Amino acid sequence: MIAFLGMGHLGSNFVKALLRNGNRVQVWNKTASKAKALEEAGAIAFDDVKDAVKGADRIHLTLKDDASVDEVLEAASASFVPGTMIIDHTTTTAEGAAMRTELWKSRGYTYLHAPVFMGPINALECTGTMLVSGDQAVIAGIEPELAKMTNVVINFGTKNNTAAGMKLIGNLFLIAMTAGVADSLSLAKGFGISTDDVATLFNSWNPGAMLPARLKKITSKTFDQPTWELAMARKDAGLMMAEANRTGVPLVVIPPVADNMNSWIAKGHGTDDWTVIAKDTVV
Repeated sequence: MIAFLGMGHLGSNFVKALLRNGNRVQVWNKTASKAKALEEAGAIAFDDVKDAVKGADRIHLTLKDDASVDEVLEAASASFVPGTMIIDHTTTTAEGAAMRTELWKSRGYTYLHAPVFMGPINALECTGTMLVSGDQAVIAGIEPELAKMTNVVINFGTKNNTAAGMKLIGNLFLIAMTAGVADSLSLAKGFGISTDDVATLFNSWNPGAMLPARLKKITSKTFDQPTWELAMARKDAGLMMAEANRTGVPLVVIPPVADNMNSWIAKGHGTDDWTVIAKDTVV
C-alpha cells in the first residue's frame, strides 16, 4: 500500500499515474477537497493524515517546505507501520534533509529525500528527473519503483543531503535563466523588437547547448586562454545598460553582473576569459 501526502498539482498527478499503473494509493491533503477529488481516479482519501498512512509501507510527500514536512510526518507517525519508508519529493534545505534522515532512522523508519525536476504533466506521464543520495542499499532497493515515476533517477552518492543541495542548485539556475530571459525581453522591448523575433533567435541559436563547455571552462580554471575577454564582455554589458537607459526599460540581472565584472577588471583580469568572474566559486 502506498500513501501520498500533499495533493498539489505535482502530487495529484503522481497519484493518478500510480493508480493507472495498478497501485493502491491512500491520499491526504491539508485542504481535504483536493484529496477527495482523486477518489474518482481510484484513490482512497482521508481527512486525517494518521488514517491516510495506516497500512502503508511506502509514504510519499510533495509538500511546501521543511516546516510542513516535519509537521505532517510528526502528525502521521502515530500510524506508521514497522519498517515504513518515507520518500520526500519536497524541495527543502539540505540541513533539513540530513536531519530528517537521521531522525526517522533513530525511530526505526527509513527517510529518503528524492526531489524532482518535473512539472505536473511530467508526473502524469512518468517522465522527468528524480534526485537521490544517501544509503546505497536503501536506494538500490527502491530505485526501480522510483524510476517508474520519473524514468530518470540520478544517484549522487552516499551523503544523505546531496540530492537536496542539487535540487536547490538546479532551481537557482532556472531562476537565474528566467531572470536573464526577462532582461532580454526588456531590451527587446526597448528596441521595438517583437517577442516573435526573439523566439526566432533562440529557436535557431541555443545558448543552453553551451552550458557543458562553459562549466568545463570555469572548472578547468583556464582563464588565461580567453575566447571572449572580460573587458570586451564588460563593454557589451555597458552597451546593453546604455540602451536600456535610453529606451527606459528595466534590467535586473545585468547591472550587478557588470559591477562584478568591474571588480575583476580592477584586479587585473581584463584580458582573461570573461568566465574569470566565477573564479572564486571553483573548489
